[in-house]
Amino acid sequence: MLCWAHYRFRQRLIAKAEALGLRNSSRPKEILKKAERVANFEQDVWSIFSPLAAQLKAVNLGQGYMNFLPPDFIIESAKGVFSDNANNQYSHPKGRIRLRKALAKAYDPYFHNRNLDPETEIIVTAGANEGIFAIFAGYLDVGDEVILMEPFFDQYISNTTMNGGVPVYVPLRPKFDGNKVISSSEWRLDINELRAKITPKSKIIVLNTPHNPVGKVFSKEELIEIGQVAIKHNLLIISDEVYDRLYFRPDTHERIANLPGLWERTITVGSAGKTFGVTGWRVGWLIGHHHLIETALAAHTRIVFIANSPLQEAIAIGFEKADEHNFFDNQIALYEKKREKMIRPFADLGLPYTIPQGSYFLLVNTSKIRVPENYQVPEIIQKRPKDFKTCYWMAKEIGVVAIPPSEFYSLENQHLGENYARFAFCKTDEMLDEAAGLLKKLENYIID
Repeated sequence: MLCWAHYRFRQRLIAKAEALGLRNSSRPKEILKKAERVANFEQDVWSIFSPLAAQLKAVNLGQGYMNFLPPDFIIESAKGVFSDNANNQYSHPKGRIRLRKALAKAYDPYFHNRNLDPETEIIVTAGANEGIFAIFAGYLDVGDEVILMEPFFDQYISNTTMNGGVPVYVPLRPKFDGNKVISSSEWRLDINELRAKITPKSKIIVLNTPHNPVGKVFSKEELIEIGQVAIKHNLLIISDEVYDRLYFRPDTHERIANLPGLWERTITVGSAGKTFGVTGWRVGWLIGHHHLIETALAAHTRIVFIANSPLQEAIAIGFEKADEHNFFDNQIALYEKKREKMIRPFADLGLPYTIPQGSYFLLVNTSKIRVPENYQVPEIIQKRPKDFKTCYWMAKEIGVVAIPPSEFYSLENQHLGENYARFAFCKTDEMLDEAAGLLKKLENYIID
């Protein structure tokens, strides 16, 4: 209980604060204006559909995280690192030397055995997303333009604009109208459209292969064309290859940094979360020419300083032990089976889809699904394109959550994604089987 003198003193302080306009007893005032870089952010798709999945207890095939444990040797590698106190302290901003050496050894064969230097050509970041942010921070001045291929990973936009850049969009388009099953290879970039978007302000082009959400693995021929544009206009290439260990045979994953003249202008981005199924560990890496890496490192050091030390060490051990467990081949085989499980219910329903060459997402064409016209949806859904309503209805009435892909398009091109839904198959077989059973209910809502 407060004594009387203490109470009177507190009341005098409150009165002074109110007199100075520092306190409003009825409601707090917004006294500071938001920075323009965040003022226009909408509520993102994840904060809409992930809580909805939990609320409805629906099968969540929305966000791309694994609902099963990583392999035992990865878990064991993490358990042991905390007993060495050096792993619990600051690391060099470049990353733990053990991990950088492990990355150099693991990736060198994929970069034409160029003898990657772990001191100058590799840095470890706080997840792939922070790595991309650091590249933008290191290279963008206000007004510089970044070429993005739609659909895109939604963080590319905020990473660009928060660093003063201007996004410029070039869509991938399916070869057919979407009314048939196609390979992700049939989603094409119009190279002439790309060329037409280049201006004197163009600075960076972002490539994502294997691609989220389409699953496309860009061919060597496509990469050559993109590379020629980058060379002609002196562009930096960010090659987001976080799914580089998840491509399906007989396709092969080509790396644009290996093409003539492109090592010197390409930073390749990788992710432990995607590579080992540990999305919450937030460990990523950048690989590239030392002049490019030192610029990204300068920004990275001022953004987060370091990625977390112990899990860097655990990922290093994971790479060191991966081959003895035949981990990467086994993982591809595992995901090939999961891909087939995800495809089967839509094939049975006669709904068209895109067969992914890589990643763990299936893009399904939903134009044949008839959502009741007067179906009630929250205001946040009403304001968004048609695929938001379709996915909301599917969550509530079918019991399966998917992500509306229009979120991965610019405002002017959202219509290109509104007849699709993205399903993640990085889930247990039991969950995929449960989803398949629920999806049968769509049969009553499909039109010819």
